[in-house]
Amino acid sequence: MAPAKQTRFQSLFMEQRSRFFATAPKGIESLLNTELKEIGAEWTQQTQSGVYFEGDLQLAYRACLWLRTANRVLMPIASFEAKLPENLYDGIKQINWSDHLEPDGTLAVDFFSSRSRIEHSHFGALKVKDAIVDQFREQFDCRPSIDLFRPDIRINLHILKNQATVSLDLSGESLHKRGYRTEGGRAPLKENLAAAILLKAGWKEIAGQGGGLMDPMCGSGTFPIEAALIAADSAPGLLRDYFGFFKWKQHDQQIWDELLAEAEERESVGISNLPPIIGYDADPKAIRNSVANLEKAGLSGFIHFEKRSLSELTPHPKTREKPGIVILNPPYGERMGRQHELRSLYRQLGEKLRQEFPGWHASLFTGNIPLGKDVGLPFSQTDTFYNGTIECRLFTFTGFKKKPVDPKRSPSPDNRVTPQNWTAGPEIEGFTNRLQKNLKRLKKWRLAENIDCFRVYDHDLPEYAVAVDIYHDWIQVQEYQAPSTIDPDLAHSRLNDILSVLPDILNVPAENIFLKVRDRQKGKSQYQRIRSEQVFFEVEEGRCRFHINLTDYLDTGLFLDHRLTRQMIGAMAAGKRFLNLFAYTGTATVHAAMGGALSTMSVDSSQTYLDWARRNLLLNQIKPDRHLFEREDCLNWLKQTDSKYDLIFLDPPTFSNTKSTKSIFDVQRDHPFLIRLTARCLSRGGTLIFSNNLRGFKLDEQIPVTYQVKDISLETLPPDFQRRPNIHHCWMISHKHP
Repeated sequence: MAPAKQTRFQSLFMEQRSRFFATAPKGIESLLNTELKEIGAEWTQQTQSGVYFEGDLQLAYRACLWLRTANRVLMPIASFEAKLPENLYDGIKQINWSDHLEPDGTLAVDFFSSRSRIEHSHFGALKVKDAIVDQFREQFDCRPSIDLFRPDIRINLHILKNQATVSLDLSGESLHKRGYRTEGGRAPLKENLAAAILLKAGWKEIAGQGGGLMDPMCGSGTFPIEAALIAADSAPGLLRDYFGFFKWKQHDQQIWDELLAEAEERESVGISNLPPIIGYDADPKAIRNSVANLEKAGLSGFIHFEKRSLSELTPHPKTREKPGIVILNPPYGERMGRQHELRSLYRQLGEKLRQEFPGWHASLFTGNIPLGKDVGLPFSQTDTFYNGTIECRLFTFTGFKKKPVDPKRSPSPDNRVTPQNWTAGPEIEGFTNRLQKNLKRLKKWRLAENIDCFRVYDHDLPEYAVAVDIYHDWIQVQEYQAPSTIDPDLAHSRLNDILSVLPDILNVPAENIFLKVRDRQKGKSQYQRIRSEQVFFEVEEGRCRFHINLTDYLDTGLFLDHRLTRQMIGAMAAGKRFLNLFAYTGTATVHAAMGGALSTMSVDSSQTYLDWARRNLLLNQIKPDRHLFEREDCLNWLKQTDSKYDLIFLDPPTFSNTKSTKSIFDVQRDHPFLIRLTARCLSRGGTLIFSNNLRGFKLDEQIPVTYQVKDISLETLPPDFQRRPNIHHCWMISHKHP
């Protein structure tokens, strides 16, 4: 209800029945209105920011104790016009604050203004505080102090169209703070928003019928714990040790004690009839947080938390007797994750629900509406909520049926692995053991260096001829072409075995695994496009971020074996002119620019890769004014340029055949000429870094005679490639001093 438009002071509290206002996050007002009626409010009025209700002090206390969806419960005590700061000061001083606060008590002021002349919230709050302090000094020759954390009274002042409403905040602090949260983890839902989602999803009715709840991505356990509080008829404020009325001078302790006793009795009855509530998460830290929150909530033994990946999701044995509800709050690309990385996750959620939970209800909460639709299940309704300022949707799915699956797992047309029912043979144990051994061996290094893009397996066992590369949450499996002596059916069976065990070992959904077949490339096939989906993912390497593509090309856009080489370039680049020949996707250019290069020039014959390189620079917020790109065959460009560079990266392909050249470039045959041509661009005192990936490569004997040469192959070979050191060759080359 809007405050009355009048200039005189009006006391509101002294009426026998008072008017209160419960605030709520946007989108939750109707649920809050229902809650207020359920706890005894006979009159309510819903607004865009909450609900007004009328009642006595007991109803206000009950609202603080029992409202699951509210933020605060406010008790208006005065209303007056406040066009000017002087009006605000005078209006506050007309309130007898000794009715509410001891002279040596503490207070805090929350000030909000909308469409009013007094706009500055900090200035307004100070004006309110000054008026109260001055009144106490004049009456008692002492003054209250400020306590922003837990004051004796918290004052809420809202000015709308120059009309001020002064309220006491009976909640003291937001009611979403139940008192059980220890550590929220990444991007936790507030408890009142989680409760609102559960109520809208129909959890109270499902629990009443004996149905259980499963949260496959439980994070810090907010959904399961709030679900337990709802099902147990437990007051959400029962654990709190602070409300804004505890030290208010007109607080009625007897009323509060009676309400607490009633709430405790209701909880003791309800908690004995809790349905099964299960929370899973792939992150062990999240499970630890969930268990800690569970213990603090006094619900140990009533909720089951377990570390389990999404690929392992099935109904818990406790939930098999009666279908219930699956509730999910997956990442949606705002605070965690990125949109283009999440589509396969949402698709996997849909497949898991369809295959494992027919007959159940499911509700998915997301701030990315297109991703919600990617689940691929028919939704019966959607509801709008706001997570902070983010507009979100709650998708409710019902009536989905199990879809028949093929008996074997095989790559999909876009090279992704699809989640199917292939069962690996016992001989896969050797591959599994080697992969786990490699993961363990690389773990300490990865954690120390913050590495999440690396090679974990490379043809370690002859019978399993694949390379397995991990790019954050995505896996690329490269199957080497089997020799003619290997039975094709046996090779295919082994590949299926590999694909069947990778999701569990690497803890990723099957849809995040991409398969490519790599044979010995010849002539025009080098870097040839194999598809045209143009789906890019973002990964990190130190301070740098890169776009990778796992579907369209044999290579992803990021050569993992050159990780240390790129870091070296970044460390050497400060204040230097950098040249990147055969620049590919510009990853070395990004490292040079991030390292403080004075300027960069990236040369490549492919416009596709140069555009990719430009996107990589933009991804790292590198301004393009000092960073140039040239589409040209590198040999032709070197013959024509007169520019000098202080640092050059020369990483030619093993061979290539571009449209602009009539002959095939062969790195073993042509590297002496290429190095001499490149050295013409190298400044005195400059450094040329030459590398290639021809396994049997031999540096021409005349190069060390003409130039200062240092072999840094081993220095630049990362730990994940040390098993095959001949995969990578690298030298530092500079002019000899005269």
